[in-house]
Amino acid sequence: MAYVSSIESLGIEKGMQQGMQQGMQQGMQQGEALALQKLLSKRFGMIPSDIAAQIAAASTEQLDAWLDLVLDAPSIAAMFGASRH
Repeated sequence: MAYVSSIESLGIEKGMQQGMQQGMQQGMQQGEALALQKLLSKRFGMIPSDIAAQIAAASTEQLDAWLDLVLDAPSIAAMFGASRH
């Protein structure tokens, strides 16, 4: 049976904590993306695929900014840029 030193176990524990933190962050980001998509579809109807892709790739900061805009934006184009076709 292999012996694991306390230093090694601290490294393993730290790695587990970092993994859990990353998992929680990713879960929060996915939750915000889903909330934004739901609000957009309720407000503006079907979400174009290019906007859905932007939402899926967005940072937490960007998602927060869009969530702040969703209730007051006059259109989905106004939120995501008028350069859409």
